[in-house]
Amino acid sequence: MRSEAGLPVPAPSPTAETAEFWAATARGTLLLPRCDECSTVIWYPRVFCPACGSQTVSWIEASGRGIIYSFTVARRGMGPYKDAAPYAVAYVELEEGPRIMTNVVDDDPGSLEVGMPVQVVFHDTGEGSALYRFRRAGGGDR
Repeated sequence: MRSEAGLPVPAPSPTAETAEFWAATARGTLLLPRCDECSTVIWYPRVFCPACGSQTVSWIEASGRGIIYSFTVARRGMGPYKDAAPYAVAYVELEEGPRIMTNVVDDDPGSLEVGMPVQVVFHDTGEGSALYRFRRAGGGDR
């Protein structure tokens, strides 16, 4: 399966710690764990806080907005991405704080810039989840 951006949409393999996150993606929602003790927003989803060690973590709905922190353009893909090049792989710094690795879609990869505002979009895997990806803020629909 491929997204409208031409990228493959492989289904993730949720664990007990990530099942709620992946279920939310199917609803078009970006959920992130946040520590109830120190308020650190956590990435990658887990049941403890890597900042303070607390095991009291709650889920919050993230804004889905951020900026490109860093990126590269893959000009040659491998595996399911073999025929998708060129495509952008980026770290996006979310408004809530964490930096997450993702793809930036719906733009010429050569036009991306560090600091560019982006917003989340979801690409359905067809298996009860969706992959989170980002596009330039202000463009297109979810």
